[in-house]
Amino acid sequence: MKIAILGGTGKEGFGLAARWVELDHAIVIGSRDAERARAKAAELRAATGCQSITGASNRDAAAEGDVVVVALPANGLASTLPDVRDGCRGKVVISTVVPLTFGTSRLFTPPAAGSSAEEVQALLPEARVVAAFHHVAAHELSETEHEIDCDLLYCGGDADAKQVAATLGASMGLRPLDIGPLTNAGPLEGITAVLATVNRRYKLKNAGIKITGV
Repeated sequence: MKIAILGGTGKEGFGLAARWVELDHAIVIGSRDAERARAKAAELRAATGCQSITGASNRDAAAEGDVVVVALPANGLASTLPDVRDGCRGKVVISTVVPLTFGTSRLFTPPAAGSSAEEVQALLPEARVVAAFHHVAAHELSETEHEIDCDLLYCGGDADAKQVAATLGASMGLRPLDIGPLTNAGPLEGITAVLATVNRRYKLKNAGIKITGV
């Protein structure tokens, strides 16, 4: 499978790419700056020894990918996604975006749509959007020699698209748990703010979440 990661030069996107390329997926790193994307792809090839990694503009990456992962900053969705709409049409689009605002009194600041995933769906109406991978710390992803001790909570409106996200999560050792429709993405994204607070209070880097009784 070829996976395009929009915003793949950031820590979360880079970590997901590192995990998936070692599972024999081809990766296209996307960025507003195609040269920066190509440089980050070269860095990842050197780090992993895997050659099936390329870099491109976000628009070209979306067109190339079988699955598109949105790992952009929340405040960049409206300016970036309209340009990739054609490339995402009919595809599974996985939103990892969390609308956090650091340095303010309110860490979690969801958009008017209710969640970043719902904003992604509104901007990419022909795509099949799934919200997932919010709760896996970027450094946990990039340290590929270690297992990740975390469940994968995901939600969306398309059963087949959700299965794609679940399979990608299970392949990296996560237990996938379906938490319903995309309208549950707001609470799902908000858990990341809780984990960020736990990390800060207890001087951690890898707080995760597991659901008991399942």
